[in-house]
Amino acid sequence: MANTDSKTTENADLSPEHLDPEQIRIRKEKRQRLLDAGTEAYPVSVDRTHTLVEVHSAHDGLEAGDETEDIVGVIGRVVFVRTTGKLCFVTLQSGDGTRLQGMLSLREVGQERLDDFKTDVDLGDFLFLHGRVIKSKRGELSVLADSWALASKAIRPLPGLHTELAEDTRVRQRYLDLITREQARETMLTRAKVMTSLRRTFAEQDFVEIETPMLQTMHGGASARPFKTHMNAYDIDMYLRIAPELFLKRAIVGGIENVFEINRNFRNEGADSTHSPEFAMLEAYQSFGDYHSIADLTKTLIQNAAQDATGSLVVTLEDGTEFDFGGDWAVVSMYDSLSEESGVEVTPETGLDVLDKIAADNDVDLTGVFRSHGKYVEELWEHFYQDRLWEPTFVTDFPVDTSPLVREHRTKKGVVEKWDLYVRGFELATGYSELVDPIIQRQRFEAQAADAARGDEEAMGLDEDFLMAMEHGMPPTGGMGMGLDRLLMALTGLGIRETILFPFTKPLAASHEDTAQEG
Repeated sequence: MANTDSKTTENADLSPEHLDPEQIRIRKEKRQRLLDAGTEAYPVSVDRTHTLVEVHSAHDGLEAGDETEDIVGVIGRVVFVRTTGKLCFVTLQSGDGTRLQGMLSLREVGQERLDDFKTDVDLGDFLFLHGRVIKSKRGELSVLADSWALASKAIRPLPGLHTELAEDTRVRQRYLDLITREQARETMLTRAKVMTSLRRTFAEQDFVEIETPMLQTMHGGASARPFKTHMNAYDIDMYLRIAPELFLKRAIVGGIENVFEINRNFRNEGADSTHSPEFAMLEAYQSFGDYHSIADLTKTLIQNAAQDATGSLVVTLEDGTEFDFGGDWAVVSMYDSLSEESGVEVTPETGLDVLDKIAADNDVDLTGVFRSHGKYVEELWEHFYQDRLWEPTFVTDFPVDTSPLVREHRTKKGVVEKWDLYVRGFELATGYSELVDPIIQRQRFEAQAADAARGDEEAMGLDEDFLMAMEHGMPPTGGMGMGLDRLLMALTGLGIRETILFPFTKPLAASHEDTAQEG
């Protein structure tokens, strides 16, 4: 029996609804035949002696036609196979995309094992080869096998390696994306390098990494809608974390002077090219710092990550353009820039009637925006400026009422010591001089509770446990938060669903129902 799918798979439509059940049936029959014959289709282990990378590193200098006496045992996923005549060829691929050719000849393995190879091995299988390292006459580094064995039988065929997977398939079946697309593997490895770089920078700055609860009795630390759940053991409602801030600050109160956490947050809000309901976040708090010192730290973290992940502060984005993270980063005031663009002087004392008129004159729809000075100012500013801030830019002077955890500005009345960092048109990070006065913090929480009662779904509640911690004394502190998925977007130019390895996707059944309704 020949490989029924080794040639037809290349251009097959392998989305779940179009899979050829005949190919799967034949592969299942092969598996059962192997088991019936006493052959392991899924052995516990095989005698690998070298990785594919190690074989290349040691032997890439061979000339075409060279042969060695170096014996290796290698494993890889089969991504190409040709099973004609007395000499068969197979290409193995490792997880990082490295490939190595295998050659199986009648003289080396014998007729029976050559026939078994032609019958039993399919694209997608994990295959073990044992033999000498040679360079083929065509200059291909190869293992001339004297024996082979299946390491794992694939029941489903691979998608075509020379055709692009649909975006939905890439996201839903990321494992196929990693197998077939080099950029997917590179993005995953870039993310790993970024995480390593961040932790290294924090270690150099004497920060301690800690962990905070993901299940909380009260959501806080950000203005966002939470996911709600129920704990059966205590029969109480709980929330998935929207931010780790209030627990990290408890650690500051406890005397851990510099803390950070790389964590998962959950916000029950929109999902688009820059937002995901589950996302990775970095937060850090620096005792005896402020929003100036934390801005310097954030810049160092990002620049080190760019250098460590890409080798340069000038990164090449997915579309081929370059972006420079070096040099001085701009600073703009929210109120000053809004006044300049709208043509109306806007200050912390500007009333809602004036903001309503600015919105009407500039076709800004404020429907659904909670009616407060701060929310309106930020909405108007985003309308005029958000997409225009391409180079790294710190935006400062935020309204007090939208920043309940931030210290009021030391010289400017009505604004807080806060910045948002914008890169390539989207918000990447935020930083504060943290509010450490427990009396004012209680007043801010009470104001938030009043806003919640008036319909603000993003408002925080009054967290008595956190206030108790603050009342024991919290030192002057600078704090920052940065979306790590967005940091990868900034470094690569990719969308958020490409930078998250396994992003949340709507179940297929629900997607099909939505499509039917739209039709």
